[in-house]
Amino acid sequence: MPSYLVTHYYHSGFSVACDDSILIFDYWLGENQELAPKFRLTKRNLERYSHIYVFISHDHPDHMDPVVFTWKDLPGIQYIVSSDMPVGTRGRRMAPGNTICFSEEVEVTAFDSTDLGVSFLVNFKGLQIFHAGDLNFWHWRDESGMREIEEADNEFRKAVAPICEKKVDLAFFPLDPRQGTMFEAGANYFILSVKPRIMIPMHYFHRAEVAMEYARTASCRTTEVIALPGYGDLLNIDLDQEGYLNLSFPARSKLQEETDEETNDGENTDEESVLTENDPFRESDLPLTQLVHREEESYPQGETVPNT
Repeated sequence: MPSYLVTHYYHSGFSVACDDSILIFDYWLGENQELAPKFRLTKRNLERYSHIYVFISHDHPDHMDPVVFTWKDLPGIQYIVSSDMPVGTRGRRMAPGNTICFSEEVEVTAFDSTDLGVSFLVNFKGLQIFHAGDLNFWHWRDESGMREIEEADNEFRKAVAPICEKKVDLAFFPLDPRQGTMFEAGANYFILSVKPRIMIPMHYFHRAEVAMEYARTASCRTTEVIALPGYGDLLNIDLDQEGYLNLSFPARSKLQEETDEETNDGENTDEESVLTENDPFRESDLPLTQLVHREEESYPQGETVPNT
């Protein structure tokens, strides 16, 4: 039974690891290096993997950190980038509609975006993973006119339409409160039309409470919304033989423990958590990894996400 470890780093940066392979999406340390050393990926903790796939959806600074190219000498590393990246950027370029099969276990298809670049759908050892990049309904309703909003709506629906034809098990999708009124409209439409089995919000610019509240209110019969609000938050997904997804929240990853050893920064591991001791969410039953204190506690009460 394949087991996948999902790690949230910062903003839209995530990894999904399984056995000796790891996918890394839009990794970013933050404008002011907010991601603490204990939660960062390093050459040392990536050396455990025989196959490393680094995805860069577009060249906005919050989706492409130059640090990822310091890993270029690692054996088995592949860079997958959008076709509109600057000339000279390392990596296999993909335009919307392109598919690349790297092995029997990793196949990547690029889809359109409503901003620069592309979004990615990766078949990773049987788990269908979608990373939206900057694909979203960018309506900016509080400052745009009706014609601009309608154009943004049409563009978004057109971009999402081909994704609706695909099965998506796990989706990382923007939830950007900077848009103001109805900022969650794009995420809502994606859930209703694509029906990912799990959605993890991203791109919320330090507003972790936005992701937590969305997880509380937006889950439905077809989609479980799970917030990973803290740096280094983890989610474990086990794919069983019947296609069900069994979820649990490991407290700490081996990668983070090794990084602690490198930096001598292994104490006060909750320092960067967005949930303080006085935060009322700590006693909540919301699907938030920061609230799980046992090493392997099933979510929720041992239930599984249905194979829809």
